[in-house]
Amino acid sequence: MRYVILVKATVDSEAGTMPTEELAGPMADYHEEMAKAGVLVDGNGLRPTSAGYRLKYQGDKRILIDGPFTETKEIIAGYTIIKVTSTEEALGWFKRFPNPHNADCEIELRRLYELEDFGPLESMDRFRELGINGAEKKS
Repeated sequence: MRYVILVKATVDSEAGTMPTEELAGPMADYHEEMAKAGVLVDGNGLRPTSAGYRLKYQGDKRILIDGPFTETKEIIAGYTIIKVTSTEEALGWFKRFPNPHNADCEIELRRLYELEDFGPLESMDRFRELGINGAEKKS
């Protein structure tokens, strides 16, 4: 089972303010611990939306929108992906996640879909061949 821990943006993260050692140190310790336990898949921060884009679909039309975007509380600033054997194990790691902003905030835990969740679709074999969605890349 793979889970993603989502860290929401703040006014500071959207301004491009880099974390201090006070924030980064405990986060590095936590991620090292997960790596040693063999559950860490990936983790990273995202640049502010001022350096990003959105694509809006209106029927067959695609509209490219430059950042920055409003509603900071709905923007993702970073993520950590873990691979565990149970929801309980995921929750155990999740509850230990360091406060990413040293302020009042919320983070979110969501389970990722696995290819098997989509049933017997031929297109899922194509994703397996690419090594996408946690699948081992086929040679």
